[in-house]
Amino acid sequence: MNTKALVVGFIMVASLAAATPAISQQAPPPSQQADQTRALVDRAAALVDKEGKVAFTEFRKKDSEWFHSPTYLYAYDLKGNVLLNPAFPAREGTNVIGQKDAKGKLFHNEIIKTAETKGSGWVDYMFPKPEQTEPSQKWAYVKKVMIDGTPGLIASGFYPQ
Repeated sequence: MNTKALVVGFIMVASLAAATPAISQQAPPPSQQADQTRALVDRAAALVDKEGKVAFTEFRKKDSEWFHSPTYLYAYDLKGNVLLNPAFPAREGTNVIGQKDAKGKLFHNEIIKTAETKGSGWVDYMFPKPEQTEPSQKWAYVKKVMIDGTPGLIASGFYPQ
């Protein structure tokens, strides 16, 4: 191979590598937090599929496996209507379509899209930690469920250490 071909190949590889960070991560780095969040959502989804909105009563109980700072579950229908959010109960009954995080990401839209198109998955966004005002990276695990016959999603998130 000649030197010119090597240089061109190197430039192409370097360009691709430089562009890669611009592509968002599909999931958080492996961690106990990520595993626990996913397991919590999977258990909650099974309960919602079985009991419907009745399960929300359990999810609202403070200091339970479902709701302990900063961990909580939330649920939307696929139109963006908040059905459950024990950490921010004033959001229940509101619609979150079009709301952006601190970096301009339509994160609720992404959460819904993930449930609709993949069935489950991770979404990252910027959101303040409890009792803070500055946004930090947060990862949410999202899973599509049927809530009393209506397609929706259940999710929970964590802040990486």
